[in-house]
Amino acid sequence: MRELRFNVFGRLVAVQGQPGTWQAFYPGNDGTRRPADFIIPPGVGEDDMAEYLADLFHEDATPRRNTVERLPR
Repeated sequence: MRELRFNVFGRLVAVQGQPGTWQAFYPGNDGTRRPADFIIPPGVGEDDMAEYLADLFHEDATPRRNTVERLPR
């Protein structure tokens, strides 16, 4: 199963699965994770994920934290 990680305006988000079956999680510092409180629609592809997360969480942006970045695995 594929896992993508993003820094979403300062918050770490992990997305696991594939298009149509994505599941989002909030990873903890101790290796744990909890389900995220949002869903990813089936039509969102891997290449569109950062833009989708930016649109979804745009209200969390601040002048210092104003980007959504895909993180290396």
